Amino acid sequence: MAAAMETVTKKLSEEVTKFNNLQKELQKVCTTRQQLDEQLNENKIVKEEMDLLEDEANVFKMIGPAMIKQELKDAKDNVNGRIKYISGELKRHDDTIKDIESKQMEQKEVIAKLQAQIKQAQAKVAKP
Repeated sequence: MAAAMETVTKKLSEEVTKFNNLQKELQKVCTTRQQLDEQLNENKIVKEEMDLLEDEANVFKMIGPAMIKQELKDAKDNVNGRIKYISGELKRHDDTIKDIESKQMEQKEVIAKLQAQIKQAQAKVAKP
């Protein structure tokens, strides 16, 4: 009986470790998602500012320490491309977050079942 309880306790410990790893992974993905969200907002602001410019306006792009003149259309295309890319990455991260949260729920159920098994075993040991 003690060996069975030890096995269940060991399994519970492993499952808790898996759950903690999922939490760490979720935190990392959420942090990255937050950074992407900030980048998206910055690029939307840049797009709004560029939309206010006239077609003949001078636009410069910083490449290293140098400012290089760029066509307004090219600059707008670059910003729109970044917005599209970041939006896709946000969707991918949202899907990953949902997947991890789903796995966490499954882990919680496994942990709860193992805890119930331990309680049952303890109850059997406590009864004479």
